Amino acid sequence: MVRKIAIYGKGGIGKSTTTQNTAAAMAHFHDEKVMIHGCDPKADSTRMILRGKMQKTLMDTLRDEGEEACMDLDNVMSVGFGDIKCVESGGPEPGVGCAGRGVITAINMMEMLKVYEDNLDFVFYDVLGDVVCGGFAMPIRDGKAEEIYVVASGEMMALYAANNLCKGMVKYANQSGVRLGGIICNSRNVDGERELIEEFCKRIGTQMIHFVPRDNIVQKAEFNKKTVTDFDPECNQASEYKALADKIIHNDNFVIPEPLKMEELEELVVEFGILD
Repeated sequence: MVRKIAIYGKGGIGKSTTTQNTAAAMAHFHDEKVMIHGCDPKADSTRMILRGKMQKTLMDTLRDEGEEACMDLDNVMSVGFGDIKCVESGGPEPGVGCAGRGVITAINMMEMLKVYEDNLDFVFYDVLGDVVCGGFAMPIRDGKAEEIYVVASGEMMALYAANNLCKGMVKYANQSGVRLGGIICNSRNVDGERELIEEFCKRIGTQMIHFVPRDNIVQKAEFNKKTVTDFDPECNQASEYKALADKIIHNDNFVIPEPLKMEELEELVVEFGILD
């Protein structure tokens, strides 16, 4: 049975990079059959898997060619590195309409076409920033994803976003069955970062599923329009994403988190010296 995973996190935290690199490692090293469904109007959730190709989004196809064109998967889905299937929801024309509706439309259409049932092991929803309203909350609210992972770092705003996402998850957990699988620390080389994230996870009742160290080879791979595993599968960072993929594959620690109150979060970061 396919496992459906939503990746959330503060804008700019490296969520799409983490998603694509984890999916690539999962496909390459673990031979899993993977799909990435981009749920960000920027439509950049699959670019490295497709080696730089910006595929036409489902919403653009719907606007330009009509619903019938969207029913032909060749028009809206591409296959990239590791045979990873890629779909981008897209969004409305700039300044018009709600981008979240694109997410709803695209996910419903993929379900109608039974794409998620097509011999897949994992589907990753790469969701816009830390927004937990409207269509961007759909993977949480409607049970489209059973597992949530939040990408964070040892910075105040990243932790604030992670805590806020947990609040949104709690609201919908009982009706949808969605559970938090853990926090992925995408390191920013902040002092005491690992210890801070581990303590944050402990207090909200989850785990730091993996600490991804900062390594410039990630940027070098992106300049070459590839994931790290595609660029250099023997490098240390590829091993880190392989380890993260392995932990997700074998994870059985799923919880309804207990988010911190704002004053508790501030006390935590003061304790680790961030607000000194």
